[in-house]
Amino acid sequence: MTTHAARELRAETVVEAPVAHVWALLTDLDQMAEWSPETVRMIPLKPGGLRVGQWYLGINRRRAVVWPTRSVVADVTPERRLVWDTPSSGAQWVWELAPDADDPRHTRVVHRRPVPGALSLGSRIVAPLLLGGTESHADELEAGMAATVAGLKAAAEG
Repeated sequence: MTTHAARELRAETVVEAPVAHVWALLTDLDQMAEWSPETVRMIPLKPGGLRVGQWYLGINRRRAVVWPTRSVVADVTPERRLVWDTPSSGAQWVWELAPDADDPRHTRVVHRRPVPGALSLGSRIVAPLLLGGTESHADELEAGMAATVAGLKAAAEG
């Protein structure tokens, strides 16, 4: 049974910019901290840039609480899909881009956070102790994903 906290989180929008432009912004992970309320920084841990198998150290924050995560890039399909797994939480972070059906000069952006298995034991312990609970943190994450998508949209359209 999927708990409320392990449900698939989702945010989406249509960006008035071509897919190639949105992809270029999305894959410049240094900008992620400008849009995301929780991400402070994503630091590549292996040489070779953004590619399948690359590890990133994510520095995250919620109010006074700061914590690291290790993410492993699982899929890079240029101008279509960017996915990384976060073993410390059990979550997967998925970005999907496609030309908008109503106007192919625009880009439909979907950002999802499925939990393919279950939230990790660490997440189930840390979230209640430091992040206000697993359920409320999931709600916060989904709102943060919407803010991140809005930030990407503003950057692409600005």
